Amino acid sequence: MSDKVLLKGTEACAMGAILAGCRHYFGYPITPQTEIPEYFAKYMPEAGGVFLQAESEIAAISMVYGAAATGRRTMTSSSGPGLSLKQETISTLSAAELPCLIVNVARGGPGLGCIQGAQSDYFQSVKGGGHGDYRLLTLAPNSVQEMMDLSILGFELADKYRNPVLILSDGVIGQMMEPVGIPEAVTFFPEKPWAATGAKGRGKNLINSLYLDAARCEEHNRHLQAKFARIAESELRYEEFDTEDAELVLVAYGISSRIALSVKNRARAEGLKVGLLRPITLWPFPSEALRKLADRVKGLLVVEQSAGQMVEDVRLAVCGRAPVAFHGRPGGVMIQMDDVQAKVRELLAGEA
Repeated sequence: MSDKVLLKGTEACAMGAILAGCRHYFGYPITPQTEIPEYFAKYMPEAGGVFLQAESEIAAISMVYGAAATGRRTMTSSSGPGLSLKQETISTLSAAELPCLIVNVARGGPGLGCIQGAQSDYFQSVKGGGHGDYRLLTLAPNSVQEMMDLSILGFELADKYRNPVLILSDGVIGQMMEPVGIPEAVTFFPEKPWAATGAKGRGKNLINSLYLDAARCEEHNRHLQAKFARIAESELRYEEFDTEDAELVLVAYGISSRIALSVKNRARAEGLKVGLLRPITLWPFPSEALRKLADRVKGLLVVEQSAGQMVEDVRLAVCGRAPVAFHGRPGGVMIQMDDVQAKVRELLAGEA
């Protein structure tokens, strides 16, 4: 790893993609992720790749489908409303088992909302914003370094499982600047005998998601579900901080996890037994880890930059074993440490 350089989260994401061997980017500008296509426009030609600003978000994700079908490492990025437009093709990419990276630098919603960072795209990301029974392996960075590292990991996981991978960031992580260590470029890539690259002495490959026979469609769905089960078993990622003796555990991801970590540290300095669990994969979700914590804590407090979305998965995981409280700010308004700390004191004092 090289000496550190100062980068925005969006820039680190794009640089990581190039280091991972991405040579085909298709996108459309929307705040707060526009620096990603700007970075690719400048540096992708130098890497020998293709940058194309499509005429729309729908066109961009369709171009990703085409490039992925030929076995190339390819990606797109957008924010809130743009991701909504891509959903039909994201479902089709998953059905066709085409690996790619999709980045959402989320902003306040619903509708056009605002350009400030938010976390209200959680449902869209982990529940499947498109049609049908499919899953996206969803990674949630909480630093500029992780914007780069998870971009590289995302391509690795996409190829490993032949499935789209989503990075769900937020406008704060995307726009903030931090020192980043630059890893070595990826030089080994898996073979893709399934790709549509021309017959070349073998039978032709067919990339497809349409099954007119219901029994054949069910068979394909069962194949996909078995793959999703392997992903859930093998690719779960999360962090715990001071949960061993905690009476109250904060649960947060992305920028909210950094705020929650500071609150946890403040609370510990006051002698309050507070811990933190940070999901890194939002799907698969650390349900079992939360269940184990719920059996020995007084309660959990979910902190989100939304009106409350991940909190529903926490409640499902805990299944009544411990009370689950929520603190959030929707619409792009930043959560304040003092407000979360006040909520922590109330919960531990039994006042909330």
